[in-house]
Amino acid sequence: MIDLAPWGHYALDWLNLLLRWAHVIVAIAWIGSSFYFVWLDNTLTPPEDPKLKAQGVGGELWAVHGGGFYNPQKYLGAPPRLPAHLHWFYWESYSTWLTGFALFTVLYLFNAGTFLIDKTVYDWPPVAAIHAALGFLVGFWLIYDVLCRTVGRMPGRDGLLGALIAVVVVAATWLACQLFAGRAAFLLVGAMMATAMSANVFFWIIPGQRKVVAAMKAGEPVDPVHGLRGKQRSVHNTYFTLPVLFAMLSNHYGWAYGHAHNWLVLVLIMLAGALIRQFFVARHKTEVAGQRAPWGWAVASVAVLLGVAIWLAPAPVMRPAATADSGAISAPETAASLLPQVEAIVAQRCAMCHNAALAQKGVALHTLPLIEQHAQQIYQQAVVLKAMPMNNATQITDAERAVLGRWFELRNNP
Repeated sequence: MIDLAPWGHYALDWLNLLLRWAHVIVAIAWIGSSFYFVWLDNTLTPPEDPKLKAQGVGGELWAVHGGGFYNPQKYLGAPPRLPAHLHWFYWESYSTWLTGFALFTVLYLFNAGTFLIDKTVYDWPPVAAIHAALGFLVGFWLIYDVLCRTVGRMPGRDGLLGALIAVVVVAATWLACQLFAGRAAFLLVGAMMATAMSANVFFWIIPGQRKVVAAMKAGEPVDPVHGLRGKQRSVHNTYFTLPVLFAMLSNHYGWAYGHAHNWLVLVLIMLAGALIRQFFVARHKTEVAGQRAPWGWAVASVAVLLGVAIWLAPAPVMRPAATADSGAISAPETAASLLPQVEAIVAQRCAMCHNAALAQKGVALHTLPLIEQHAQQIYQQAVVLKAMPMNNATQITDAERAVLGRWFELRNNP
């Protein structure tokens, strides 16, 4: 009888790959267009041509790219007449969210017991964890939207609104890290912010633009509030972008999401991302005004990242030194001398998922030759990335990881 289980895993791996690839492609398109328009808004200069001013053009830009010259123009309100072909920027956003949610479903929701739950963090049923994860996506958007509808409509309260949104993000980050496996918690925080970004486009930015177009076609005056609200949400999106990107990439770095205070690690690195974005936004404005670049934001971001790097730096591992004992000197540590320890650690911490019967991801570690064969993968996953064992389900210790690391280094550099 043929065992079809490996084919199911193989198909799931392909689906994971294709969804991840599509997600990255459309995300590049969305983020690229978003960054471009933020840059464009901040680098426009008043037109010199009186005809353009008379038509209501408030800013223009001359640029050269790919051997051609471009002259984008922005109207203060609406143009005198609508063009026959008007390009809308929204499928980049929708496609990014749809592919991201599909990938999250395939990888995390379908495997909630493995990827969402870490029983040492919070032990609960997979169904409850799935509902809670979905609740984070919806709940953050609802709270964020209420803040924008209330505080965001008060004149001069943009700073207060930003501070309140930051408080909600920090609280949600802390809560996610108390409920979910670190890897899932980081991704979930990024997903909830990305959901708000796409919801801004779907519920506010595009509908507002459609109302403006409808008013123009009907010959009615255009209400500027639609542009103001859309602009506010667009600005929020640009500050969310770099924090979201880090959260999405963080599953490759176990030393970050596996830290005892992982929620604070995520908050600080997201803060650094927002500061970097603030530097570039402010820099665009100062370039047009001929002022000095606002390097303070960049310095602050680097300082935060440097502080986190120093904080998370591993403690130095003391290697056993040769000592005199009754006139005898102990033999220096070698890969061969460490191999019995390595075999014991792998048998206790790894082999339950990587054996002749299971061999997750095609890796079996139940014999010494197999351990030697997969030494590079063991070192990468268990020592460098600290991604394995998954959610540290077998409770491997830092000392055991250090033994694996010393064995690999001595093995390759005797």
